Amino acid sequence: MNAAAASTQPAAGSSSLAITLGDPAGIGPEIIARAFREAPALTRGCFVAGDLAVMRRATRLVAHAGLPLPVALIDGPDEVFGVPPGCIPVLQAVAAPMLPPFGVINARAGAMAAECVQWAARAALRGDIAGLVTAPLHKEALAAAGLSHPGHTELLQAEAAAHLGCTLAELPVRMMLANDELRTVLVSIHVSLRDAIEAVTTDSVLTTLRIAHRALMAALGRPPRLAVAGLNPHAGEGGLFGREEIEHIAPAIQAARAEDIDAFGPYAPDTVFMRTRAGKGQAGEFDAVIAMYHDQGLIPVKYLGVDKGVNVTLGLPLVRTSPDHGTAFDIAGTGRADAASLIAAIQAARQLAGV
Repeated sequence: MNAAAASTQPAAGSSSLAITLGDPAGIGPEIIARAFREAPALTRGCFVAGDLAVMRRATRLVAHAGLPLPVALIDGPDEVFGVPPGCIPVLQAVAAPMLPPFGVINARAGAMAAECVQWAARAALRGDIAGLVTAPLHKEALAAAGLSHPGHTELLQAEAAAHLGCTLAELPVRMMLANDELRTVLVSIHVSLRDAIEAVTTDSVLTTLRIAHRALMAALGRPPRLAVAGLNPHAGEGGLFGREEIEHIAPAIQAARAEDIDAFGPYAPDTVFMRTRAGKGQAGEFDAVIAMYHDQGLIPVKYLGVDKGVNVTLGLPLVRTSPDHGTAFDIAGTGRADAASLIAAIQAARQLAGV
């Protein structure tokens, strides 16, 4: 798939990718083990920033003919290419590991997931690795662990801002969900619907257009065509169903076009995704949809198949991708989880990092 992130290039020689553990009570470790088994060439040069015991348990879940994949403990990213093929390299990224029960919200499991992401983010910001692929974490487990960040995007933004010595406001980031048929970029991410409506301002929409333009310009090698969804039914119908389109969204589009950004709209949210979707060898009318809030943008992409979608964080000074699904506590520990979206995320990270 052709995903994109506004990211710096990895430091010379840093060609490994870290795959973070995810919540150990969910399917993250299991799909990581399955990805190494099902895509050995793609995962060569990747390692797990996680916990040895958790990954050994995961390999037993996806054992082929009763034989789990071997797991090797490494001390640093530079050791990953010395690990024999068919073996999963694991870097111990958590100080106090545990084996939590599957499918249960657990504060320590949430803390473990966060610690792995923090380790990998800091390694990427130092240039020790080319990028990171994050397995799913559970937002309630994060909260139980005392973290104020509601998800990966906000956690990575905080790490990058601290590294750069700037405020969060000075490092705006956006979520893009993408597959081979559709890309969407969100104005707001993990906030309530009430707060998401309040977040639709001229500045937030314009910032989203700028970030999406830079990221997709780098990926496509040409200026992208960006369709902007309205917030209200029928994009407000000239103010009959709401004035956000008139007072905020349209002015942001006009300002973006003054900066030579090919932004169009606002369009009715119930049709703009169909106009943008590519298929049957034909490109869509637009390269991406700027969606006003989380579910408006993510439902269309996920409806096309969670096995194909990749989440890319735009605006960070590092490469980060992830699968487009969650921890799936209902099937965790059964060995039935599908690794296709994680494999797509690894492929996207390789493309973005150039490794």
